[in-house]
Amino acid sequence: LGRFRRGDLIHRLLERLPEIAPSDRPDAALRLLARERDLSEEQRAEMIAAAFGVLDDARFAPVFGPGSRAEVALTGTAPELPPGVSVSGRIDRLVITPDRVLVVDFKSNRPAPNRIEDADPAYVTQMAVYAAVLRRLYPDRRVEAALVWTDGPKLMAVPQTLMDAALAVR
Repeated sequence: LGRFRRGDLIHRLLERLPEIAPSDRPDAALRLLARERDLSEEQRAEMIAAAFGVLDDARFAPVFGPGSRAEVALTGTAPELPPGVSVSGRIDRLVITPDRVLVVDFKSNRPAPNRIEDADPAYVTQMAVYAAVLRRLYPDRRVEAALVWTDGPKLMAVPQTLMDAALAVR
């Protein structure tokens, strides 16, 4: 099982399980992965444990709580982007509150980095682009970005200074 396939399946669990009552999630997770005939029982159990490691961790509650949505389409541009560049993407999780917008992307790399500075620069750029477009759409709210690593699990804020630096490299 390739690492990308594993990541896709964990992502699917994190997308669908938050909409299900917590008491029904274990059975739902098993049903979701039962369709994957090429998985061993151990692989299924490991992926379910990774997803529940995130879902059951209180640090991640706002990511899956009120005002949050999964798989949100995002299209637009922003002054921070090169002229003529338009973005079309899909946000793993978006949290919108009256004073804040939080854009979250799930990452299933193993091992997960311990510091955001050690993350793949492409991930920081991705979050910077999303945040730039969202700031244009929500000018009256603070826009923040974070990565959720299923290995750990870890919630890692992406500081504005790193996002600014990523967009400055054009």
